[in-house]
Amino acid sequence: MKPAVIVFPASNCDRDIAVALEQATGKPPAMVWHGDTTLPETDFIVLPGGFSYGDYLRSGAMAAKSPIMRDVIEKAKAGTPVLGVCNGFQILCEAGLLPGALLRNAELNFVCRTVTLKVENSQSMFTSGFEKGQYVDFPVAHHDGNYFADDETLNRLEGDGRVAFRYLDNPNGSARDIAGILNDAGNVLGLMPHPERMISPLLGGLDGTAFFKGLAGAAA
Repeated sequence: MKPAVIVFPASNCDRDIAVALEQATGKPPAMVWHGDTTLPETDFIVLPGGFSYGDYLRSGAMAAKSPIMRDVIEKAKAGTPVLGVCNGFQILCEAGLLPGALLRNAELNFVCRTVTLKVENSQSMFTSGFEKGQYVDFPVAHHDGNYFADDETLNRLEGDGRVAFRYLDNPNGSARDIAGILNDAGNVLGLMPHPERMISPLLGGLDGTAFFKGLAGAAA
């Protein structure tokens, strides 16, 4: 697997994702600056967490217009797997690669803690390291993680099996406890919690390691 991580101004989890990917694949990913217009040869793209452009407009809104995103969108539509974590999830929604939007948390507070998720779909490449119904622990760290979509969209996500992860104890008010969703082709995942922050016992657990190893195996 040849992964690439997009680096936006004020990203703060791009290096964490790089460590997790190198741990899972044995090779460092390409780190691609947001101002570039073309991705290097890659078969997997990650939009990392952070606060791109300082969240000065709407979380992810400015990053979605970065020059590199034209190539990311083109490759995603052609079938290249794309993972967006936290701010990356917001960017995917703003870029139109995933439906819905991430709003301010219901309590209007920044939430930073480990949460438990239920794996709702284990058939995607992103969730192949888990069993359906399995519980995993990933940290969250966001102010705008409240997933919202209209009822028609939510019903379609549920009916098509595109809800990948669901919160057990919803930290932000997300509709139907949704923590992560897939696009209709199954090659794009937006996930609010951070699997890259759970890849060592020193960090609190290894559920993130299972996530990235399963992903690396499926992508290979």
